Amino acid sequence: QVQLVESGGGLVQAGGSLRLSCAASGRTFSSYAMGWFRQAPGKEREFVAAINWSGGNTYYADSVKGRFTISRDNAKNTVYLQMNSLKPEDTAVYYCAAAGRPRATIARSQYDYWGQGTQVTVSS
Repeated sequence: QVQLVESGGGLVQAGGSLRLSCAASGRTFSSYAMGWFRQAPGKEREFVAAINWSGGNTYYADSVKGRFTISRDNAKNTVYLQMNSLKPEDTAVYYCAAAGRPRATIARSQYDYWGQGTQVTVSS
């Protein structure tokens, strides 16, 4: 069982930056691939970024490539999402997720554990 708690969301102006954190419980964090998803009002939850167990492989949605960076610190059981050059269309609730596999995946169905989400609002 893995419990995930996100933090770092908030209100920021377009062009600004935020860093989201996701703290995981459990002693097997390093065996899980991790991902970030987001859900805007009235829309489906969508993939944002994923990272494999070691941090050596990462994947990004085209909409955030070059602006967002996913990373992890297995010693701290934490995964991060650095978000730069934010746009109003990045406004959403951001969710951290853990997949019961070491290889990164972009498929939402492959993730077994989810956090409660953190709100990110980008004003124009």
